[in-house]
Parts: sequence; C-alpha cells; structure tokens
Amino acid sequence: DVWQRLLHIPYGETLSYGQLASDVGKPGGARIAGWACGRNRIAILIPCHRVVAADGALTGYGGGKARKAYLLDLERGATSVFAAAT
Repeated sequence: DVWQRLLHIPYGETLSYGQLASDVGKPGGARIAGWACGRNRIAILIPCHRVVAADGALTGYGGGKARKAYLLDLERGATSVFAAAT
C-alpha cells in the first residue's frame, strides 16, 4: 500500500515516485504513486512531501511547492521551525 510505504520513509529523506511505485509492487507506476499521494488528506500523518521526481526535483504537493521545500529543509536541519514566522 502506497500510504503504508510513505510512513516508512525516514525523516529527512526522500523517495522518488517511481521508487515508491516499485516498492509497492507497481514498477513503472510513478503516475499512480503521484495520484495516491495527491489523495492524501492527512499529510500531517502520512508524509507525502518526502516524495520527489526521479531527478530529485520538487513536484506537486497539496500544500504547495514552497511548503514542501520548507518541510524538507526543516527535516534536513537546513531551516528552523521559526523561519516561516519571520
């Protein structure tokens, strides 16, 4: 299950949509993985922001690309939780 796999992406790390699809038994299913991430309505619990394009580029996110970048930077220690408030 895609969401179950998302729960196991370590904090501060990313996974490509293609790898996500392969990990759940759907090789070549990057678009299906993206579709499943797009249906995530509990992103605070299921971290779909950790899924990126095959080349590492940031792609769509329900909260917007800027928020996705902020969350990934926060997890990697590149920003602080207070940075958004300034």
